[in-house]
Amino acid sequence: MIGAIVRQKTAISERDIALFEKLFKESHKQAFGLACRMTGNSSEAEDLLQEAYVRAYRFFDRYDRSLPFASWLYRIMTNAYIDSVRKKNRLRMLSFSQTTHEAPAGFDFADPEASPEYALMRNALDDTVQAGLLSLPVEFRLAVLLADVEGLAYEEISEIMQTSIGTVRSRIHRGRQRLREYLVKKNPNKYAEMMS
Repeated sequence: MIGAIVRQKTAISERDIALFEKLFKESHKQAFGLACRMTGNSSEAEDLLQEAYVRAYRFFDRYDRSLPFASWLYRIMTNAYIDSVRKKNRLRMLSFSQTTHEAPAGFDFADPEASPEYALMRNALDDTVQAGLLSLPVEFRLAVLLADVEGLAYEEISEIMQTSIGTVRSRIHRGRQRLREYLVKKNPNKYAEMMS
């Protein structure tokens, strides 16, 4: 993937290319995990991650090297994810009259969720919790994922989501509350103590 990105932009120094490759290798696994949890499937996660790394490379000269690369990348990934959700919603509105989602005759698509990477990321979170996260509005889901799964501080989440710390706290609180309600509704015996 780095090779394709490198060919897109040639006005970058060899030193920056080496640094970007190093940061890519260090961050890829964790970023893929976050992308899987954001999107809910490995195919979309791979697309999101590729888009985030392409944007990061294109604007690498704007990266403040005194800050963690992961925080900067997560902000880019969050923005790319929100853009893709908006685009899907627009497309869904345009194709509202279409009701079939089957592949054209003669095409057999592999199940992207059968990949080992996706299985690994899915196993990290209980299926009910993953479904609950996916049921949350995008802003709440991202805030909860960044705080509770990635373990980021409110200040970092504020930078990534480009919003105030108060808004971050509110989104995390409301996201957790909705997630608790979802979990108790789906499996009261397992999650009932969460509501107390």
